[in-house]
Amino acid sequence: MPSEVDPICAELGLAPSAAQTSALSHYLDLLQRWNATHNLTAVRDRADMLTQHLADCMAIIRPLQRRTEQGRLLDVGSGGGLPGVVIATLLPGWDVTCVDAVAKKTAFVRQVAGALNLLNLHAAHSRVERLQAPPFDLITARAFASLADFTALTRKHLAPGGAWLAMKGRVPDDEMAALPPDVQVFHVEPLHVPGLNAHRCLVWMQPR
Repeated sequence: MPSEVDPICAELGLAPSAAQTSALSHYLDLLQRWNATHNLTAVRDRADMLTQHLADCMAIIRPLQRRTEQGRLLDVGSGGGLPGVVIATLLPGWDVTCVDAVAKKTAFVRQVAGALNLLNLHAAHSRVERLQAPPFDLITARAFASLADFTALTRKHLAPGGAWLAMKGRVPDDEMAALPPDVQVFHVEPLHVPGLNAHRCLVWMQPR
């Protein structure tokens, strides 16, 4: 039976297994169910969730694959697990930790990890600056903070040779200009999100 995720995968050039697309649909089920009582996201309609959340996060999978398909990844201010759950589902070589300061959101991510049998998905209830964890090869954020705050708050968690990956709307020229001298942007990648008529980009950064 075709999945609602299949057309998005085709447009993005992704070739996940049937089990992976089924898992993403199940994730949407859980997000809808929990959202009714726990207010995980302001987006209520399933079709809007599919586009604004799932497709938005799936659009970063190919860029991630081009860098590497495995490592330790920290998703900061993950909320309901976006993009962490999507990465853990589609790129099982990544060991993903979703950190959020809101307990109900990390509880939801733990529920998702169990329901989808994602042994590579973890949740940490903490402010990121207080998180105790081994360093990460990649640190991601989606609508978390300015680039300067994002890199400052997470720098101690970045492994040598690691990188930051910020999901943004329009290219954030002002934020990039405000970065400290010891952080450099090495790539800004425009993204196409199927079904979404809005600007999206990825800002890749590393210590200088």
